Amino acid sequence: MKTSRVARETAIIAKNTAISTGRQTRSSLTSTIRAFAAENAVNFAVKQEEAANDDSSSLSSLSSPRVSDIEDALVSLAPGKRKRGIDDPAKIAVTTTPALARVPPRRTTFKSEDSSPAKVQKGRKQPAKKVITETGEVAIHPPANWEEIYAAVQEMRKQVLAPVDTMGCESLAEDHRTLQVRPSFFPPPMSFPPFLNISNLAQDQRFQTLIALMLSSQTKDNTTALAVRRLQTSLPPPGLTLSNILSVDPTTLNALIHPVGFHNNKTKYIKATAALLVEKFNSDIPTTAEDLMSLPGVGPKMAYLCMSAAWGRTEGIGVDVHVHRITNLWGWHKTRAPEETRKALEAWLPREKWHEINHLLVGFGQTICLPVGRKCGECVLSTKGLCPGAVAQKTTGVVKRKKKREVEEESGEVKEEVDAVVKQEVEDVVTKDEGSPTWEML
Repeated sequence: MKTSRVARETAIIAKNTAISTGRQTRSSLTSTIRAFAAENAVNFAVKQEEAANDDSSSLSSLSSPRVSDIEDALVSLAPGKRKRGIDDPAKIAVTTTPALARVPPRRTTFKSEDSSPAKVQKGRKQPAKKVITETGEVAIHPPANWEEIYAAVQEMRKQVLAPVDTMGCESLAEDHRTLQVRPSFFPPPMSFPPFLNISNLAQDQRFQTLIALMLSSQTKDNTTALAVRRLQTSLPPPGLTLSNILSVDPTTLNALIHPVGFHNNKTKYIKATAALLVEKFNSDIPTTAEDLMSLPGVGPKMAYLCMSAAWGRTEGIGVDVHVHRITNLWGWHKTRAPEETRKALEAWLPREKWHEINHLLVGFGQTICLPVGRKCGECVLSTKGLCPGAVAQKTTGVVKRKKKREVEEESGEVKEEVDAVVKQEVEDVVTKDEGSPTWEML
């Protein structure tokens, strides 16, 4: 059967635009390439014949299907997946779009008082490194800029008073009371230890320090100070002593420390600890960190802080969430838990700083380097490019402005004047106090 030229050309176009949505293999890919080359050769011969005959009919435009790249005839699909509209040839088109212009990253600048912006760069992480010496021993080299960072934080802490400075666990023990023990404080059948008859102010203070540290876990300093003060004033005279803790009812003790976190568990821990102190430690707190950690509810942080505050001996670094978070933010190490941070710091930090670093960084984390909403605009480390985690913050606020307007009646007379509140969204860049530099985001 003889077909027209239009039918033959239409069949060629349909065959070129047909797309298989099945899984492509190496053999099918080779066959497609060969077919594509053969069809293009036929198309080229048809165009030469048309040029020889000089036939410029309106249908001749369909006789030369576009000869594009081989990728136009191949559709790469993942096995088992289909793209929307892939079966509709009308929706298949090869388009070239210009590459999107790269958006430059935000730059953090520091605007000084004379309005001359100075570029502030993020610090580069310089963690402590393990180095093998010539003798084969492993030595830990401290971060390159740790002394500069440490000194800058010390200067900032001198200017701002933190809650830990006035309500820290080390400052909560009373210093004006003496231990006055009465046999009635001990519930039966517990016998009254004769060695407790001697007043011992230092022993009383050590016990109060231990209790304050046990209450401080997962609790803010002001809440801990309030709970300790309740125990000191609400228990029978002389207040917060080992004998009173032994004799107090657990329900009463739980009510006194109710504001602290996990107060139910802490009530059990305090009662159990008091009994262990009488039974194993001569009614005093343990003298080693290992023995302190054997008490219920006492972890490494509490043990090392208690050794420094109560006994005046520094055997380790007390690492809490602030020390763990801030030192990792500075890039001194990369640890997942406070205990890992303690071991990493003790490997290179001078021993004379083991006790003070907790107090230093806790106050820094309470005032400037907050867990949420860090005040990088007030931090010297950000302006000097020493902190790898420095960020400039923006806050969006609502400004309310009162505006007077006149309400007129239909007669044109003024009825009354009312106040309308107009809300306007503004962007407020985090700034320092008056006379201090300002952070901006460009």
